[in-house]
Amino acid sequence: MRAIEYLAGGRRLASAVACILVWLALAAAQAHAARPNVVVIVADDVGFTDLGAYGGEARTPHIDRLAERGARFSSYHTSPLCSPSRAMLLTGVDNHRTGVATIPEVLPAEHEGRPGYTMHLEPGVVTVAERLRAAGYRTYMSGKWHLGQGEGDLPNSHGFDRSLALDASGADNWEQKPYMPYYRTADWFEDGERTTLPSDFYSSELLVDRLIEYIEADAERTEPFFAYLAFQAVHIPVQAPREFTDNYDGVYDAGWNALQEQRWRRAQALGLVREGAPMPAMHERMRPWESISPDEQRLYARSMQVHAGMLEAMDRHIGRLVAHLEARGLAENTIFLVTSDNGPEPSDPLAQAGFAQWMALHGYTRRLADLGERRSLVYIGPEWASATASPGSLFKFYASEGGLRVPLIAAGPGVAAGHRVSSFTYVTDLAPTILEYAGLPVRSAEGEAPISGRSLRAVLGGDSGPVHSDDAPVGVEVSGHAALFRGDLKITRNMPPYGDGNWRLFDIAVDPGETSDLAAAQPELMQAMLRDYDSYAKSVGVLDLPEGYDVHWQVARNTIAKQFGYYWWVLALVVATLGGLAFAISRRVSRRR
Repeated sequence: MRAIEYLAGGRRLASAVACILVWLALAAAQAHAARPNVVVIVADDVGFTDLGAYGGEARTPHIDRLAERGARFSSYHTSPLCSPSRAMLLTGVDNHRTGVATIPEVLPAEHEGRPGYTMHLEPGVVTVAERLRAAGYRTYMSGKWHLGQGEGDLPNSHGFDRSLALDASGADNWEQKPYMPYYRTADWFEDGERTTLPSDFYSSELLVDRLIEYIEADAERTEPFFAYLAFQAVHIPVQAPREFTDNYDGVYDAGWNALQEQRWRRAQALGLVREGAPMPAMHERMRPWESISPDEQRLYARSMQVHAGMLEAMDRHIGRLVAHLEARGLAENTIFLVTSDNGPEPSDPLAQAGFAQWMALHGYTRRLADLGERRSLVYIGPEWASATASPGSLFKFYASEGGLRVPLIAAGPGVAAGHRVSSFTYVTDLAPTILEYAGLPVRSAEGEAPISGRSLRAVLGGDSGPVHSDDAPVGVEVSGHAALFRGDLKITRNMPPYGDGNWRLFDIAVDPGETSDLAAAQPELMQAMLRDYDSYAKSVGVLDLPEGYDVHWQVARNTIAKQFGYYWWVLALVVATLGGLAFAISRRVSRRR
């Protein structure tokens, strides 16, 4: 009898334990469900008014839908270059403190290896992926990395469970090959190991395919996920399938001057800038559309068609990702953030000595008949870049509004539908926003680089107050181009060739085109903000540029150094052959004597 009671008691205990375990499992599942998934989508070199939701010509219905059911920012700012922006976005830390003060392509020898200029995420710099993974999130990355290369520098070493990553500034979108002489190859890595891409791919499709694969491989898991999707669109080489490019026949035939004005008018109509905000004049170095030949006009107009087509293709594949999450019942509890790393790309590669020959050696063409398709290298140049940055001035590389002010769209649980956010916000604000939504503390532990951004959760929920108070200075510096914000007030310095290195003062709320310098009218304010900038630069370790620094010369020098490293043996073989030939000739001459 006692044995039976003992067994019965054991069963009751086992049953109780089982109930407790089930309850704990359900509680854990509910806790996971309460925390949102997060998808961060970063486009490359997309101008402020490029997307449909911001008045652009490109058909971006899936991005536009996110904007309609979420928040659209009109004064979100980033850095003027890709790697510093990505470092700040993923960490909430100033780019100089991350180790990625600029990009390797423009780094002077005097800065190499200096703190903040190592060109990889330095010890103590913690990504949002690392923080989320430690809290139980699954973490995925697909796309451009450009935050270091080699052991310890790739996404798998910075918090990502799964990753397909390009370690360079860009690459071809149709084939696994480089797009500029600085690179010998296009190096892609999967989970930290060098990998080979499929023989038949298009970058935007491939990146979404791989991200979906990662999510599906963990379909049975209940933990929330963080996904970082970093497109190559619309970085050089601008490439798109003809089915998208042909959608824009005739759209850009009126030229860049007309487009700049159209974008300026649309930005006002959409409430992205104030009514009557002055339109900036194009820089004096820009060519009027009427000054180029009809053949050039056709080539440049088609180049912008490819640009719009590449945006539409990116949007199509974003739509596939959203549809997949909806089908899996995950979209409703997912926060989407869509943005760009900096303003539009103005570079004209063919203006560089030897680039045409490099293109030919690598099988690239620039023909109207197949522009943007396989083996076609397309760029839009500085004039179109100026137009796509409208109503801002200048473009990527520069600390003007055209280089720093880019789209930001947020949608998902806790984000007010149809909300417009006009207060100044900065790229370092995204990491603390993600952490707060995940229920994690927005602070850095001892020994970690400090998070300087502010969470956007309140404004995303509908709060109309400022993210940064008007007396809180926010600084940015990349390769001499610099700015400091105090709310809507901004001082900025742009270096040659499109700047002169002088500081200017603007009220960007009423003058987003930076047409009216207020420095002379408000000298005390100007001096106070300059002191703020000096304090910022000293605190984060900004290094002065070497005397006589020229960015184009620096890129050429760095490229030559890279090429020598790749092909020194060819030079050595040529020298040895010439030396041997000279020796043989001298021997023959001496014998004749």
